Parts: sequence; C-alpha cells; structure tokens
Amino acid sequence: MAFGRSDRSRRTAPADPVTLKILVAGGFGVGKTTLVGAVSEIKPLRTEERLTEAGRPVDDLDGVEAKTTTTVAMDFGRITLNEELVLYLFGTPGQDRFWFLWDELALGALGAVVLADTRRLADSFGAIDYFERRGLPFTVAVNCFDGADRYPPEAVREALDLSPEVPVMLCDARSRESARDVLVSVVQHALHTDARRREPALP
Repeated sequence: MAFGRSDRSRRTAPADPVTLKILVAGGFGVGKTTLVGAVSEIKPLRTEERLTEAGRPVDDLDGVEAKTTTTVAMDFGRITLNEELVLYLFGTPGQDRFWFLWDELALGALGAVVLADTRRLADSFGAIDYFERRGLPFTVAVNCFDGADRYPPEAVREALDLSPEVPVMLCDARSRESARDVLVSVVQHALHTDARRREPALP
C-alpha cells in the first residue's frame, strides 16, 4: 500500500530561478527611469532629485526642457520573465559627473540596454563606448518620444557606427510590453555572445 509520505519524498523541490543583472544606460533624460518603472513588478527604487538653477550650466537640457528631476545614483527594479528567470534592473545616472558610479553598477552584469533619443543621438556614444571597451553585450533601444523624428533601426545603427551583431530596436519606454521586449533582446544577445566566446578556436 502506498502512502503519501513516500510519494512526497520522491518529488524534487522546485529549483530557484536564475537571477541576472541588467544595466539600463543612456544619456541624460532619455527615459531610463521611465523604462525601469514601466516594467518592474515591484515598486522601483529611485534616487531622483530636483534639478536646480545651480546645475543648469552642467546639465544640458536642450531637447528635454520639461525635465525637472534627475537620477543621482541609480534606479532599481525587478521583472520575472518566466518561472526560471528573474532580471534585476539597475538604471544608471546619465550625466558625466555621476559616471564614477558606473563601474560599481556594472559589476556582475550580464548585459545592458543603451536607450537612445534621435533628438540627442550623440548622447548615446558615452554609454556605447563604455560597454564596448568592457566587452559587455548591449542592445540599443531607440525610445520613440512623441514628436521626435522616426528612423529605421539600420539608419540608427549606421549613425552610431555599431557592429552588425549589436541589436537595435525601437521602443516606447512607457510601455511594459515594449520594455520587456528590449530586456528579452539583451538576454538573448548576451547568451549568444557568451556562446560564441566559448566556441573552441579553429586550429
């Protein structure tokens, strides 16, 4: 006669999900805080402060004149992609004066999102250069602001002089579904990059 106790002993406990760290980077005012907030399943941690007159000579508001706050340390959120995979999101500050924090935030990261704004595309170069120099896989996501000119991904790739393997996609940082698609792209690209690096060199 079978008893429930012996049945339970044969069952394996569910495995803990794999947790991965993803950075969300880009220029000042590009939508990093918005993306983390839109996709996070927990209340995101934010370190925003109001912009002041003293900071105006330092913070370039050209193209984002309506912006009133800025991230001074990081944004933090979490999203469960499926029962086996959880992403921890770390949004980086956009201004050059806070870049000393990037090295700490990048420790242990699987990959990154570089958010771009076609009105201020040159602001993406700093983040792209940072991740290229460190060999950290990244996806470029063009945040389609209302009223901004729209360009196909290949035009953005050419303007940013990106390698062919770097994913480029359009997104709406306010949309949970759109932001989730960007994060899935980062994970897939990072895993493919890691697999290529592990391939044995041909003799």
